[in-house]
Amino acid sequence: MATNILGQAFEPATPPTSDEKTMALLSHLLVLVASFVAPLVIYLLKKDESSFVANNAKESLNFQITIAIAIGVSVLLMMVLIGFLLIFAVSLANLVYVIIATMRASEGKEYQYPFCIRLIK
Repeated sequence: MATNILGQAFEPATPPTSDEKTMALLSHLLVLVASFVAPLVIYLLKKDESSFVANNAKESLNFQITIAIAIGVSVLLMMVLIGFLLIFAVSLANLVYVIIATMRASEGKEYQYPFCIRLIK
């Protein structure tokens, strides 16, 4: 076991494998066609095999739940017309942040979405 500068033991982090990067990438990218279902399935299938994939899938799932809540609020606000602008902004933010998260996952890095309600820990 390795030790840090303070002499404390820790497990050295191994970089994610190519397969782990691919699964993490898919957990973010597939939300564009399958919403929260894709990261949920990936999380349930891979949570015991890879913490990298599990963390990416959880983060993606939490963000999609947050987006669903924001879209629900936007739909309610359509009665006062501001909802039309809000739903566009939420959808655009979803697309942009999903692309950023997908790129980070392909680099083997974990990404935390901003403004995300983390319901699944």
